[in-house]
Amino acid sequence: MMFPWTAHAPADPTPRSRGRVPHARWRSRVRGLPEFFGELPVATMAEEMDTPGEDRVRALVLVAGNPVCSTPNAGRLDEALAGLEFMVAVDLYVNETTRHADLILPVSAPLERTNYDLVFHGNSVRNHAKWSPAVLEPPPGVRPLWEIALEIAAGSSGVDRAAVEELILSSLLRATVGDGKVCDQVDDAQAREALSKWEGPERVLDLMLRSGRYGDGFRDDGSGLSLDALIASTHGVDLGPLEPRLPEMLATESGKVELAPELMVGDVPRLREALDRNPAPLVLVGRRQIRTNNSWMHNVPALAKGKARCTLLVHPEDAREYGLTAGEEARLRSRVGEVLVPVELSEDMRPGVVSLPHGFGHDLPGVRLRVAIERQPGVNANLLTDEEALDTLSGNAILNGIPVELEPADAASRPGSTQELA
Repeated sequence: MMFPWTAHAPADPTPRSRGRVPHARWRSRVRGLPEFFGELPVATMAEEMDTPGEDRVRALVLVAGNPVCSTPNAGRLDEALAGLEFMVAVDLYVNETTRHADLILPVSAPLERTNYDLVFHGNSVRNHAKWSPAVLEPPPGVRPLWEIALEIAAGSSGVDRAAVEELILSSLLRATVGDGKVCDQVDDAQAREALSKWEGPERVLDLMLRSGRYGDGFRDDGSGLSLDALIASTHGVDLGPLEPRLPEMLATESGKVELAPELMVGDVPRLREALDRNPAPLVLVGRRQIRTNNSWMHNVPALAKGKARCTLLVHPEDAREYGLTAGEEARLRSRVGEVLVPVELSEDMRPGVVSLPHGFGHDLPGVRLRVAIERQPGVNANLLTDEEALDTLSGNAILNGIPVELEPADAASRPGSTQELA
């Protein structure tokens, strides 16, 4: 199989870690859900904030996220955020989540900062590298994300910013510079001198490029890649075709493609049992839309124009069964919440399945998204998703196939509470 070899990747092809997937080394405080690669499922977020206890989450640093729109049982999380002792958000908007922040730090926009893509170079169909300068000057008082991140890390650790920068740089130099390392032509002091013309991410990138497969290794002979060389290549550099990289790319314990890992095979009996259960008569699924991505873009006039897009797609047979009319509102209810949403009939839907897009629900008090509120407010689908319905292995929330009830918005309430839904 062919894989890219990016300019910023280590020259040594050996995976940094080989063995068992990091899983369940520790668990969440309230429900005991497993960590996965050092991260806890977002389904734990609200309960870790609102459940009393010595280790309760009392503060939050949020970077360009909107979990009130994107996490299960969003209503509970919305209330939990209001009870935090402190919250700082790095964002350009006062949205459904950042409205709870004590401090919102505006960050420079994409065209206001330099760019080297650490992710998508690794998904390319040909090896290449490209650095882009900033196109616009940021407004006064706006800072790049890396400066804000350093300040937050330093302040929360009780050290100054320089100490955090030194921690990052020294760890990278130890791994790449000196005898027996990729850059064995220079020592720590010489490498620091060569990197001193840069700051922040540019300094880190220069080190990564120079110590990578195509790098100059801090040699002065003009061969190999450095940040200076990349900047001089206005349209980027072509680094050649992809090459076969198996088995070196595999980080599995066996060094093979493991089609039936023990972690998943052990869960098969539970899965078989689940398949034997009676399905819910009506389930909710989400859907993607071409003019939006999650909760983004609804505040951009060119993308928010047109008809309302937060509608409930319903098959005509289901509409007749539940007494629904196209264009009128329906009440959609799950175990944890309910919404009122306009009905749109669609033959594309399977009977017994309704569809509601996520990322909407912008008309909460305190939200400052004028265009979104006026043109595409919608309703929050994650008021219906359930933090108790999880993938057993990872603890991730199940966001599709949610059991729901449906009725016309003006219908009398049915006997029993929403808590009775299976």
